[in-house]
Amino acid sequence: MMNKKVVDILPPGKLEKKKTEEFKAPEIKISFKKSLFFIPLVLVIAVGFFILLNLSRAEIEIWPETEVKTFRTKLTVDKAVDNYSFLNKVIPGKIFETEKTVSQEFSSSGKFLKEKKAEGIIRIYNNHSSLPQTLVVNTRFQPPLEKFQPPLEKGENPWFRSLERIVIPAKGYQDVRVMAEAAGEKYNIEPSTFSIPGLAGTPQYTFVYGKSLEPMKGGVKKETPKVTQEDLDRAKNEISKRAEEECRASLKNKIPADFDFLESASKTEILETFSLAKPEAELEKFTYQVKAISTALVFKTEDLKNFVNTFLSSEIPTGKIIHQESLKINYSLENVAISQGKLILSLTLETKIYSDIEEVSLKRALERKSLAEAKIFLENQPQITKAQIRPWPFWVKKIPATSKQIKITLNIEIN
Repeated sequence: MMNKKVVDILPPGKLEKKKTEEFKAPEIKISFKKSLFFIPLVLVIAVGFFILLNLSRAEIEIWPETEVKTFRTKLTVDKAVDNYSFLNKVIPGKIFETEKTVSQEFSSSGKFLKEKKAEGIIRIYNNHSSLPQTLVVNTRFQPPLEKFQPPLEKGENPWFRSLERIVIPAKGYQDVRVMAEAAGEKYNIEPSTFSIPGLAGTPQYTFVYGKSLEPMKGGVKKETPKVTQEDLDRAKNEISKRAEEECRASLKNKIPADFDFLESASKTEILETFSLAKPEAELEKFTYQVKAISTALVFKTEDLKNFVNTFLSSEIPTGKIIHQESLKINYSLENVAISQGKLILSLTLETKIYSDIEEVSLKRALERKSLAEAKIFLENQPQITKAQIRPWPFWVKKIPATSKQIKITLNIEIN
């Protein structure tokens, strides 16, 4: 009988080989199509995680608790100082000045009937061979009737009268000045031959006669405009008002935009009124001229604001902030002495103030809080009345972990 060999212990090499075969991990086989989906998914998760840690942010809008404060004070503007002084309540002033000369033509309102007799020279001839001829003052000289244009009317005499006594030698002549019998343009006749009606019926009538070498001139009879005292007064008042307005406007244009101008801190004076026209002057129009000067004491807006800000900083409680956008500065002129370069302003200041919010500490307190926790935390702060949190991206549910990813803005309503 053959004995069987029983081996219950394997040689070391074979044992290790068997164990390896028994515990060999199954092979994982991933298809190419599945890998195309798997890789982007991993990238999306990685990018989302990166954004969450590094790029997420929270914008927090806070409505702080505010109160309206009103303050009153006085301020002196003085051209003698160079810089504003809070302790002395004074800011620099500056004088601006301008002159303006204005002239205007006006119509005369007066009327009168102007009457003037025509005048001229007549040369009187004496053709008598031996006898001189004497003519007294007011001797009449008569031209032909057709010389009068328009024709003379009934009752109008066609005469010119001598203004002096003359003696005309025989075979000689003498010039004499004459004046028309009546006023009117129709006596402005052209050169003519004149008879002497006073010699009619005597031998001298044919020997003695006159001739004019030039037209008679100056005759007039018409309604004529004239300047009245009322015209001059009206012109003075009207042009003075215009000069003042234009002078003030010129002064305003001269003052730079960074200065405050108060009408009540300026003055305008009339330096001179003048017209060549006098009362009763025969003028249809006349010119009136006025010279004015405007002076203003002004101050820089920046100096006023600097004083106001310093004043408010000294008045509000510690830990409070002035809301500059709500600041209202109202002032009125209490006293002015332009000649001395001084004025006093009464200031009324109204502004909103709020408690200082320590942004660094607030951000640290909010880090990593959930949105709900952060909102409750903010609204429980005594100096905050309302808060609004806007996270980014929108799916973020917590405040970022670092302060640089948190932005805080204050919302103070102006009303």
